[in-house]
Formats: sequence, structure tokens, C-alpha cells
Amino acid sequence: MVRVSVIIKALNEEKGIARAIESALAAVAPLGGEVILADSLSTDRTVEIASRYPIRIVQLESPSDRSCGVGAQLGYQYARGEFVYILDGDMIMKPDFLVRAVAAMADRPEVAGVGGIVVECNTESLEFLARKKRAPKNMSPGEVDRLDMGGLYRRSALERVGYMTNRHLHSYEELELGVRLRARGYKLMRIDCEAVDHFGHSTPAYQLLVRRWRSNYICGLGELVRTSLGQPHMTLILRELRELWLYVAVIGWWVALAVLLATAVAVPDYAIGFGAAFIGLLLAPLAAMTIRKRSVVEASYSVVSWSFNAAGLLKGFFMRPRPAADAIPASVIRD
Repeated sequence: MVRVSVIIKALNEEKGIARAIESALAAVAPLGGEVILADSLSTDRTVEIASRYPIRIVQLESPSDRSCGVGAQLGYQYARGEFVYILDGDMIMKPDFLVRAVAAMADRPEVAGVGGIVVECNTESLEFLARKKRAPKNMSPGEVDRLDMGGLYRRSALERVGYMTNRHLHSYEELELGVRLRARGYKLMRIDCEAVDHFGHSTPAYQLLVRRWRSNYICGLGELVRTSLGQPHMTLILRELRELWLYVAVIGWWVALAVLLATAVAVPDYAIGFGAAFIGLLLAPLAAMTIRKRSVVEASYSVVSWSFNAAGLLKGFFMRPRPAADAIPASVIRD
């Protein structure tokens, strides 16, 4: 057992993996610990570059196991730390965060996880602009419902809830971890201390939606709902996850549009009236979001994004789950 394990999740991160590893090594040094690279079968030079550093490198055996949830759980299988931190390969850790996070948890056994302030270094894409404007509560200091973008977790709490992150989830893995911990009575906190710099993707917004569909990232919410059915934390998901109900409403919007269109075809005498209602209903969300955001471009992206995510909700719900706590087939590349 060591004090802190930093798990770096990576898939084709050759551009930034060196700085991520160096920052993790520097951050863990005052406490004593280890850095683990959990690689999802990168096809670039990620592993080659990482092999230059004194870290443990573990790698998936099958590309079919790739998901957002698999990385942290893969690293956790090999971690020895009393505390475990999740770091993405496109991040740089701040040198003093781990020390302050461990101190914040020292006398509070009910706190299972602590995050810090995430500094977004790429604010050019529509997605990051929208995220910055929303300023979600869970990214601000105080008690939070999840630790998006990484956090430090108490190992004893993770052992109590069975596993770290759900290997089946293609997104929402940190939310799922948060609700499992909170359903057991634990708390999560974000302290007023910068934790990481995040160098997010620069893919154009609409291309990103298509890429997320192809990679099944967009299916994470549906997978989350499916795997949470009958679990103690399901109530928290239904009560707190506002986007779930937004995407359910979008599906209802689709159904209403289909009914109007079918009725217009089936009843030719009233086709003009039903056709007009169809067009009005089709354009209503765009008009409402244009007024709210004062931008047709941002409003258009919002409506398209809702539709992609609603379709992903359905697709993910009907995907066959993989057992979350089962060991992940992997190889130790460097120990």
C-alpha cells in the first residue's frame, strides 16, 4: 500500500502524454505514491513515450473493451494507493492539489472524494463555450453530486461500493461513481484549489457529435439508466439528472412530429393545417433557443446536439451491459 495512486487514462494521447505524466509524478512526490498509465490500446506513440518514465503501464487486451469507464477501472485493478486519483491524458496536474485534497479528507471519513478547479484551456469549440456559460454547480467549490474531470477518491469507499468506474459506460462514468458513493452515505467535495489544466479536443462541434456517435460515447446516458435499474442509486439519477428528462422530452417531440406528419398524409382534407402544425412544432425549439442564447448558431447546435443525445439515449439503453465488477483482460507493459 502506498499513499496515492494517480491513474492516467489514455487513448492516442502522444501529443500531451509526457506533460501529463511529468505533472503527475511531480504532484505525487510529496506524498509518496505511484503513477499508472491505463492505455486503451493506443495506435500512436503514447506507450512508447510513457515508457521513458518510472511508471507502471497497463494496457487493454481487446479494442472491443474501449470505453470511458474502462480506463480508470483498469488502472484501479493495479493501483496500491490509499487514495486514487483519475487523470485524463490531455490534462496537466497542478503540483499542490493532491496535498491539499488529502488534507481535506484527513479528518472527514464521510468524504469519499475531493476534486478541484478545472482550468479549461480550449474554449474555441461550441461545446466548451456552452459548458463555460452553463457553469454547472458540480464544477464549483463546495459539496457536489459528482467529480467530473477527475478527482481523488478514498480507496476504502471504493472497495465498499464494489468497483471504481463501470467498464460498460462510454460516458457518465464519474457521475455513476458519484451516485453509488452517495447512495451509501458518502459525500463528495470540490475544494477552492486548481487541480488540472485541461486541453480538450479541438474537433469542430458537429464533427465531434458524429465521432461520439461512432465511438458510442453518446450512448453513455442510456447505458447508465439500463445498468442502474433496480439499484439503490437509481432514485438519485431520476431526481437529479436534468438532461435525462430533456432527452426524453426530445423523444416525445419526435413522436409528436411523426403523428402530425402521419395525420397529414392520412387525412388529405386537413393536410395543410396539419402540415403547418408540423412545421411550427419542428421550428419551435430552434426559435426558443435562439431567443434564449441570442445566437442562431448556438441555438442550432443545441437542437442538433439534443437530437443526437436523445438517439444515443435509446441506443445505449438497449445495448447489452457488461458486468461492471469483472476483471478487465489486460497486460502489464511496464512495471
